[in-house]
Amino acid sequence: MDYQVLKKNFENHRFHTSYFETKEEAVLYLKEKIQGTTVGFGGSVTSDEMGIYDALKENNTVYWHWKEKGRETLKAAQSAEAYILSANGVSETGEIVNIDGTGNRLSASLFGPKRVFYVVGKNKIAPDLPSAMKRAKDVASAKNALRLKKNTPCAANGGDKCYNCNSPERICNATVILERPCNGMEVEILFINEELGY
Repeated sequence: MDYQVLKKNFENHRFHTSYFETKEEAVLYLKEKIQGTTVGFGGSVTSDEMGIYDALKENNTVYWHWKEKGRETLKAAQSAEAYILSANGVSETGEIVNIDGTGNRLSASLFGPKRVFYVVGKNKIAPDLPSAMKRAKDVASAKNALRLKKNTPCAANGGDKCYNCNSPERICNATVILERPCNGMEVEILFINEELGY
């Protein structure tokens, strides 16, 4: 991962960036940055692997539907002061790609929270936007469908790639390409020099 390239291109697109060698360093940084407020989480294997929820719930009110099921949790997460999520694909040219089944993660990344933090492992980074989009479909979405045991061709075939199916259990219903932070939002990307999530 060439952080200097990522920093230059993302900061040219008005994103804030930071770099960490380990997930533990990134978690400590988030604990310092986010205190005494409300925090929402999007579905994220990366966040789960990092233990961010447990770290932040010590000094914040935290909402994550992976920990407390229900639509009310989803709504509370959307209106939290800060929001934590990862990305399905990140381009070196400065764009973030995310795909969602329900839409809660995408909508909260675009409107609602004042501060949004993306936690991104080096495995999520692709050279350009087309390859980031391909990664989001063929790697992240397919592996997530397999993890969730969805009745989809990608899951049935071991999470090998996207088949652009029409299954009712399809989890890639909406795609967002974030080119710049939305108005009124402060967005920071934490680049972590480890493989995290899908």
